[in-house]
Formats: sequence, structure tokens, C-alpha cells
Amino acid sequence: MSEKQKDHANINKNVHPPIVVLIFIGIGFLLGFVIPIPFAAPALLQNLGLALTFIGFLCSVGAFIEFRKARTTLDPHGSVSQIVTTGIYRFTRNPIYLGFLLMVIGLPLNSGYFWGILIALFYAVTMNRLVIEREEAYLEKKFKEQYTSYRSRVRRWL
Repeated sequence: MSEKQKDHANINKNVHPPIVVLIFIGIGFLLGFVIPIPFAAPALLQNLGLALTFIGFLCSVGAFIEFRKARTTLDPHGSVSQIVTTGIYRFTRNPIYLGFLLMVIGLPLNSGYFWGILIALFYAVTMNRLVIEREEAYLEKKFKEQYTSYRSRVRRWL
């Protein structure tokens, strides 16, 4: 294999973060339907769920904009041409996954289900293990001190 073929994070090609988040959101709704929690979320919490979903969407859009400005790939299986440290990336190293986390909590909560709150931890652990740790190892290997310096300044989630 050439060096170009190896220039990507060691993420299983069958793991796609948007699909992972949809699975977790689906689990939140399924659990809400199959194992309902005996009290409904009040309207205030349902509205909070909608707000979290919107904020999560904005985090992802902000990340998308910064990736486009930097002319690098959003694909976790692709070759990154540079580290993005501007915009929302000044506050979190993973704004897309943070946005997805807010959606895992917010969408079910907006529908009156508390399960999104409970499964959010499992989502975060899953993303850390399957994607984030591998992306970070790749970025550290490729960009060395530039990435380690960024990593020491900016938290993984928030």
C-alpha cells in the first residue's frame, strides 16, 4: 500500500457517525415507546429538547462551514489536509459529535421521552471508542506538535 492509501484514521469503514447518531436517537424513541417512564416531560423540558436539538444542529453547521473554509474533508474515513482550529473548533475539538449528542438528548426529550438523556452517556462512550480516539491518534501522527498543542488548549467535548 502506498502512503496515500494509509493517510486516514483507522475507523472501521462500516462505522458512519450520522448513522450511529440516528441509531441512538431511534433507541431513545423506541425505549420511550416500549418502556415509558411513568411521568411525562413537562412542556418546559420538551421546549428545552427542541432548543438542544437546534443548538446541536447549529454546532454541526458551524463545523461544516469551518471544514469548507479550510478545504478539508468531513469524512472520518478520508485524508485530512489540515487541522481546523477556527470558529466553533476554538471551543470543542468535536463540534459535530457534540451537536449529535445534543440531538440524541433533544429529539426524544422534545417528544416527551427522557430516554435520550439516559442514553447520551452510551452515545458519548460509543463515539469516543469507535471514532474520536482513532481520529485523534491519526491527527497526532500526521500533524504531531501542531495537533498536540491544539489538543492541550481545546477540550474534546466542551
